[in-house]
Amino acid sequence: MEKDHLEILLEDVRGKFELVLEGHESLRQEIRQNHQESNEKHEHTALLIRALNDKIDGVDARLDLKIDSVEHRLGKKIDAVAADLAEHRRDTEAHRKGWRVREGE
Repeated sequence: MEKDHLEILLEDVRGKFELVLEGHESLRQEIRQNHQESNEKHEHTALLIRALNDKIDGVDARLDLKIDSVEHRLGKKIDAVAADLAEHRRDTEAHRKGWRVREGE
């Protein structure tokens, strides 16, 4: 009877061991699938980040052009105002010699 009992125990252990192996294989497949999904999401995120960087670079370039244009136009206007002011000053100083303010009349 001991031999039969031992064979039954070994068969039971073998069955449980096979269940553990099946569980490990199932977990291994799940881990692989999760790893693959994670890699796909990472690649998609990297693609979106590259697209966003390209958009930011485009906006940056357009803003640089606009800023340069505004600086150029303002520079011209400031130079024109400075020239007008200098002309006005020369004109005022030329007339100052003949004009005098008299006090107490």
